[in-house]
Amino acid sequence: MPPTPSLVTFAVSSNRGPLYDTVLLAHVLAALASMAVVAIAGAQALVLRRSPEPSPTVRRYYRPAVNWGGRVLFLVPVLGATLIALSGGAWSYGDTWVVVGLAAWAAVALAGELVLWPAERRLQQLVAARLPSAPSAPSGSAVLASVGPGTPPATSHPELELCRRLCARVAVTAGVMVAFLVATAVVMVAKP
Repeated sequence: MPPTPSLVTFAVSSNRGPLYDTVLLAHVLAALASMAVVAIAGAQALVLRRSPEPSPTVRRYYRPAVNWGGRVLFLVPVLGATLIALSGGAWSYGDTWVVVGLAAWAAVALAGELVLWPAERRLQQLVAARLPSAPSAPSGSAVLASVGPGTPPATSHPELELCRRLCARVAVTAGVMVAFLVATAVVMVAKP
């Protein structure tokens, strides 16, 4: 009976050199960073939704700016394509796991660009407009006090409902995106 190859034997036999290893490490780190950034977006939305007065951390997170950390997501397929090119023919775009990974990545990227990041930008505008230092605007606690679940608004204010809906949209979208990213990582490692 032939011996079964160990994980170490597989790792050594699939070694393509230091450039391949470096790109592989960058690919994995970009995927992990993408997961973390998306998870943080969802968590911050939940904190904002539940908080009667946004903390300085939440206010800092939602200050108007582009979420460049989320754009690390776009490095993942670029580095993956580089890995295929460096694999010496071991991997190809016809491999099922590559097709599944690219399809899942495309779904995540579309969800980010069409749902998550636009909703975050709108939340940035709402939080920035309601800072206590803003003249003629209600204080952050007056506007966002009833953002928490199950708490009826003190007054009928369209921004309150919009903030609640946007927070829910960001949280749910981020959860789905993270689930897709984790599933994609499993497929990439298993290479079925």
